[in-house]
Amino acid sequence: MTMDNFESPHFDSTPPATALGPAPAFAAEPPPAPWTLRDLFFFLAFSLAALLIAQFVTLAVYFALKPLAGWHASVASLAQNPFFLLAFQALFYLLLLGYVFLLVVTHYHLPFLQGIRWRVPAPGSALGYLAAGVALAIAVQFAPTVLPDKDQFPLQQLFSSAASSYAVGAFAILIAPFMEELIFRCVFFNVLETRVSRGFAIFMTALLFAALHVPEYWGAWNHVMLIFLVGMVFSLARGVTGSLAPSVLLHGAYNASLIVGIFIATQHFKHLEGLLALAAHTVAGV
Repeated sequence: MTMDNFESPHFDSTPPATALGPAPAFAAEPPPAPWTLRDLFFFLAFSLAALLIAQFVTLAVYFALKPLAGWHASVASLAQNPFFLLAFQALFYLLLLGYVFLLVVTHYHLPFLQGIRWRVPAPGSALGYLAAGVALAIAVQFAPTVLPDKDQFPLQQLFSSAASSYAVGAFAILIAPFMEELIFRCVFFNVLETRVSRGFAIFMTALLFAALHVPEYWGAWNHVMLIFLVGMVFSLARGVTGSLAPSVLLHGAYNASLIVGIFIATQHFKHLEGLLALAAHTVAGV
């Protein structure tokens, strides 16, 4: 018998087929996940730039409209003007929102709501979060004073007239809750949770949230402590549910309850003296 009677073994180099089709030669790499330390660094850098841009644009618009509208406020007085400050902060928030949107959608190729960890809650759960926000606002009103405090602080200057009070109220209810939660319970929380731990993220975002409001409540340290505790509730909701929606609903209902309380206590923002010190001391989002 010769070797010609034997066929050489045949080795098939084609990858085996599966029920879903031929197996890929190389496994596809998972897409990159957002909220790295690099993302946080660039977000903070952009925030500083956005502050300057918002200030420049707001001033430019003011001086462009000043002769047409007959405004007479000086540049120095604008720092105390509620409408100018709200316009500046709204533009600043708009720039940050645009940055986060581009980061999530353009850079990471994710749907925006998925990228910011937003999951729509069931109707019953949503009502529960809103009710909890109202209850939190009521609890804060009756909280004891344990730290040095005072009745007059910078935030009250925004409630200088009925018109400015309506504007502040609208901003505190419609804009601030989502944007502040986006900053603290999305950007900061996601990075800290991923890089350190969930518990650390809960504590630090509440602390940073309180620090943001220190200029508004300078000298009223008991108020700052209450803001920290309120922030802890928001952060806990974010940590326990894994979604941004609960903290936004809590925040919105909390601020709305306080603004309604001020509205009632001051008789539709007509009598702002005296009662304001009692009613406006823990608005979280102006």
